[in-house]
Amino acid sequence: MQPDPSTPAAESTYPAANGTDDLTLSVLDLAVVGGGSTVGEALRGSEEMARLAERLGYRRVWYAEHHNMSSIASAATSVLIAHVAARTSTIRLGSGGIMLPNHSPLTVAEQFGTLAELHPGRIDLGLGRAPGTDQVTLAALRRDPAAAEHFPEDVLELQAYLAGDGAVGGIRATPGAGTRVPLYILGSSLFGASLAARLGLPYGFASHFAPQALTEAVQLYRREFRPSGQLGEPYVIAAANIVVEPTAEEAEEELRAVTRSRVATFLGRGRRFSEEELDALVESRAGRQVASMMQYTGAGDPLQVNAYLQRFREHSGADEVMVVPASRRVEGRLRSLELLISAS
Repeated sequence: MQPDPSTPAAESTYPAANGTDDLTLSVLDLAVVGGGSTVGEALRGSEEMARLAERLGYRRVWYAEHHNMSSIASAATSVLIAHVAARTSTIRLGSGGIMLPNHSPLTVAEQFGTLAELHPGRIDLGLGRAPGTDQVTLAALRRDPAAAEHFPEDVLELQAYLAGDGAVGGIRATPGAGTRVPLYILGSSLFGASLAARLGLPYGFASHFAPQALTEAVQLYRREFRPSGQLGEPYVIAAANIVVEPTAEEAEEELRAVTRSRVATFLGRGRRFSEEELDALVESRAGRQVASMMQYTGAGDPLQVNAYLQRFREHSGADEVMVVPASRRVEGRLRSLELLISAS
């Protein structure tokens, strides 16, 4: 296992979350607004999940920036991180990720610099190139559709603000300067892998919903990696969905419900379906394509999912596995995190 890029070298022998030497676990929390629940309930569930992850020994919890999605409540990512950080003590918290084309690098430096000053040594900054939304919402965010083309330059500008070695174009980020919040490049394609390698930054792959290029991207990243001031050796985080229940039968039933719900969300456009219609939608070509996004999913009892994640780590070549609890209700997501650790 490579040293964690967010930890000084002298402290790099972080214990793995499940007590094993070869599987380091973290959490991606999508702050899911389930059917019949409210945004407030989803956010309180995120707070509860982070406190549980801290008690259980997970390394970090990240939140993703998505806009105009009624099922995800983490749009104001830095605000959510601040709330959870104030209610936890030791676990690392960060973005998985901030969609940099939606923001100016200076604004992100000030936001995450504030978080780092309030919670020293606990804040990560994962950066993505996608808008995290549709084109109409992108316009509502007042962003240039071509902003993604400047992503590499924006990463470097942000990094310079956080380093604070001097003013950037006469501007100094306050807060931000000198915090050196660790950056992570996130992606699901070879572009992000190549950029992370070139800049010497850790790389996170979104294999929980975009599995196709996982192994190729990780191989490219490791092959082209150049050491930097932040990171001396390649470091990869790969994400996988989990559904952990006391029995394999219960997990299979929940996974089937999760898959049906996801297909309906992507393809239904708010429409209500009968059981027969939903079955037909899941079996359709478009439905199977949506379901295939969950290719990397460990579902079963605790021992089965633990074994799956061990195999996933070997398959992906990851140094750290970020689990995405996929159950429909917050109680199920909390149960997955707890049961997974119980298998050690």
